[in-house]
Amino acid sequence: MAVSDPSSEHEHDEEATPARKRPRPGERRLQILQTLVAMLEQPGAERVTTAGLANKIGVSEAALYRHFASKAQMFEGLIDFVDQSVMGLIRQVTDREPAGLQQASRIVALLLQFAEKNPGMCRVMNGDALVLEHERLQERINLLFDKIEAQLRQSFKGTDSATPTADAQVTASLLVAFIQGRLQRFAHSGFKRLPSEHLQAALRRML
Repeated sequence: MAVSDPSSEHEHDEEATPARKRPRPGERRLQILQTLVAMLEQPGAERVTTAGLANKIGVSEAALYRHFASKAQMFEGLIDFVDQSVMGLIRQVTDREPAGLQQASRIVALLLQFAEKNPGMCRVMNGDALVLEHERLQERINLLFDKIEAQLRQSFKGTDSATPTADAQVTASLLVAFIQGRLQRFAHSGFKRLPSEHLQAALRRML
């Protein structure tokens, strides 16, 4: 998974050994995030320690903390990436398709495909990777799903209904619960039960 560093700040690099090329400013930070995602992609790796992360990269834990103040800040970097990616996918759909069932279905499909292609990020989205971490991290994920639900409500307001607002709220809530359930099943099956499994048939049943 190629994670782009969401921040533009530059940090001082740790001392490089003579045998290693000194990383450019920001390269080590990006490497830390990419390695964290890769570790989360391993089945049973819901809980990643800074010691394990540092060992995987080949640096000391102190080196990690020269780029991130805490492990929570590392996860915030991943959440920034997820948020930007998800909202970008939603904008692609809303810019191209009018509000309605097709728009909502397309949004759900793209979000589940994103999680399927990025299993490490899926663990962030479903909260497994955030257990025992700072509560603000789960709050940020909750906020992301609130934004997704709000957009789905807007999509359904374009459908024919005697009570468009009430129907939009109920259907948007149902679809968000469906997305979250698919993410949970994907992660808890060791990434074997794909989020896209029978997706179009499931959406037709619900919509």
